[in-house]
Amino acid sequence: MLLAASLMGCGDSKQKPQKNSDTAIPSQIPAKKTVMSTQKITPCLWVDKDAKSVVDYYLSIFKDGKLKEYHQYKNPPQEKGQEGPDSFETAIIEINGLEFSILAAGPYFKFNESVSFVINCKDQAEVDYYWDALTSNGGQQGSCGWCKDKYGLSWQVVPVEYFELINSDDPEIREKAMRNTFKQKKLVLSELK
Repeated sequence: MLLAASLMGCGDSKQKPQKNSDTAIPSQIPAKKTVMSTQKITPCLWVDKDAKSVVDYYLSIFKDGKLKEYHQYKNPPQEKGQEGPDSFETAIIEINGLEFSILAAGPYFKFNESVSFVINCKDQAEVDYYWDALTSNGGQQGSCGWCKDKYGLSWQVVPVEYFELINSDDPEIREKAMRNTFKQKKLVLSELK
């Protein structure tokens, strides 16, 4: 995992660049041994605070997930002087075999729809489960199967059969599926057929 301290130094567009990055290495509070990722690219989710709560939230939704690492770091003095928080946290979780890095380092950046994740669901029951879990407790429903969780991260919850419908060789099937997609918030497979 990349050193999270470097993210703090270049994460806040209001902050001035650090001349000596060697002084920006944080003190680490003891945590379990760091395990190097075998994943080539790891999505990093920047949240305001409390990485443990973020981890608990996602692991409550994605039942096969697990916490792989958690660390808390103290910010160097120059970060605190620029209105930075006293400390920040990082965590790595694994969901369905995909690792996500969580960086809880202040309110400098917010999620938007330009980065999102698609959940390919085996059936309508799984669509219903993820849709309800992600949109409850502060989440938001969108259209065409898109929603946001309580942190503002965008997800599209899609039954895998949906792709067969919208890519069908039969133009009637394709057109009906697309037409009905635009009428829905949560995708309801029976209405797309």
